[in-house]
Amino acid sequence: MTARKNLSIIITGGGRGLGWHMADALVQAGHRVLITGARDTDELGAACARWNEGQRAPRAAFMVADVADWVQCQAVAERALQAFGRIDGLINNAGRGMLEISPTFNTEPALFWKADPQGFRNIIDANVTGAFLMARACVPHMVAQRSGQVVNVSTSQVTMVRTGYCPYGPSKAALEAMSVIWAKDLKDSGVSVNVLLPGGATDTRLLPGSGSDRRGADGNLLAPDIMREPIVWLMERAGSHITGQRFTARLWPKGATDEHALAQARSPAHELPAIM
Repeated sequence: MTARKNLSIIITGGGRGLGWHMADALVQAGHRVLITGARDTDELGAACARWNEGQRAPRAAFMVADVADWVQCQAVAERALQAFGRIDGLINNAGRGMLEISPTFNTEPALFWKADPQGFRNIIDANVTGAFLMARACVPHMVAQRSGQVVNVSTSQVTMVRTGYCPYGPSKAALEAMSVIWAKDLKDSGVSVNVLLPGGATDTRLLPGSGSDRRGADGNLLAPDIMREPIVWLMERAGSHITGQRFTARLWPKGATDEHALAQARSPAHELPAIM
């Protein structure tokens, strides 16, 4: 499949971590991005200034928006349309992690019956409701133009049921279940929905600590740039026929352009209802 160029893509949580690397990779590939963040920080503006430097027309824009707020999600979609004229892709990357529950969750299990109810709600609001609201705001525009890509950023299946990872793990299980339904709901619409996950804990602020003190529950840590190559491929080359699928960035074959080469990164399909 010929790579699609000059796409307009919304990336939530795009000011740092996985979101920044995906946005940067897409800009370097010639696409336009609108990044969002829930808080008004210098990260969003600094990232866009870097991407727009020396460009005749802006390649990047940003907006402070909470994905758990429907009105703000609608405003993000409108901002993308105003800036770029269309919405070709949505990457639901914004989310909250177990730090909402415990500062030591990766070394000492955060038992659900001791969890702060507001922290629990914050995670579900961002990781589940937020993804739905952003898709609800953006997908109608994709359906109208009969093309578009939605990529939901998830986590490993072992994390979904890991001791002390409630509600982060279940929130991602819900996101993957929604992804399956969305792909079915969008059949023959020209719009695809897929899941992309790093394949292990990544070096981002969702984990406590910094530098050598930061580690995942299994002691390992992946670099956040692991998402760069797969997200560009999914946005450029995953046509509407590649939908309802789950890809692991850690297993992504370097330099892949042929979709058949992606078998090692694609989770097996299930004949019976299951989480992807």
